[in-house]
Amino acid sequence: MAFGKISIMLVPDGNCRIRQIRIPRILLGLTLVLFLCSAFAFVWLIRDYLRLKAELPRLAQIEKEYKSQQAQFIHLARRIDQINDKMRELKEFDHRLKVMVNLETSEETENQNGVGGSPPPLTEKKALLENQKELVRSMHQRLDYLDREIAIGKEEKSDLHKFLEEQKMLLASTPSIWPTRGWLSSRFGYRISPFTGQKEFHKGIDISTRMNAPVVAPANGVVTRVRWDHGYGRILTISHGNGLVTRYAHLNKVLVKRGQYVKRGETIALVGNTGRSTGPHLHYEVLLNGLPVNPLRYILN
Repeated sequence: MAFGKISIMLVPDGNCRIRQIRIPRILLGLTLVLFLCSAFAFVWLIRDYLRLKAELPRLAQIEKEYKSQQAQFIHLARRIDQINDKMRELKEFDHRLKVMVNLETSEETENQNGVGGSPPPLTEKKALLENQKELVRSMHQRLDYLDREIAIGKEEKSDLHKFLEEQKMLLASTPSIWPTRGWLSSRFGYRISPFTGQKEFHKGIDISTRMNAPVVAPANGVVTRVRWDHGYGRILTISHGNGLVTRYAHLNKVLVKRGQYVKRGETIALVGNTGRSTGPHLHYEVLLNGLPVNPLRYILN
């Protein structure tokens, strides 16, 4: 009976002939099963679609929160990079202080800089490509580096503070500020002479500025000499002790006298154009035990 046939009678209106269709039972069963499966699948798809549609607002909110968190992580990572940059600047400042007071040499710092290193900075492209886990890992690396730098900085500053407390008088007598405001027109070392066109050794630095601009003492000291020179014009010399001497040339007027004690920041002269000069400027020298050294080595700011 399972493989029998079912007859379907088609009775049309009017005088048309009655038709009979015979369909195998198994085909009818398969059709019914297929219809039921299709109906079930359709109902399941509709249900799944409605469920996903209901989830869309929540998914959109989650995506929005994710993007907001990612933006915050990127911002925090950049802030950490900025703090790392500030730490490097402070480290350089500490080094210059130590060099100034002969507590550290340039070679020692080069050796220290060769060990380790900070994580690479977070660029815009890299930030967009990194997922949240990578951003968090990158931030942890930066924070670990910052912790190490802070720990090292504390130890170094503690040593520096202890040393400076013991060397207050020496520090006060060490030239560490610009003697006048202006722009650096000629550096320390070999240069081409503006008068002869020949190579010569420049014993100091030239700071170009306006006529009669104030010249201040870069450190505590005693005025040892005020004289006139054909090449340098009006010259002032100050001894700061411990073999350190500063010299100021091409002055228009000297405001202190020989033997007078001056303090850092005190106005001692006025910028001029005396002697062999191409325009108003201050020629500034620093001598250590009678030998000229680069004044920029001592200027902190």
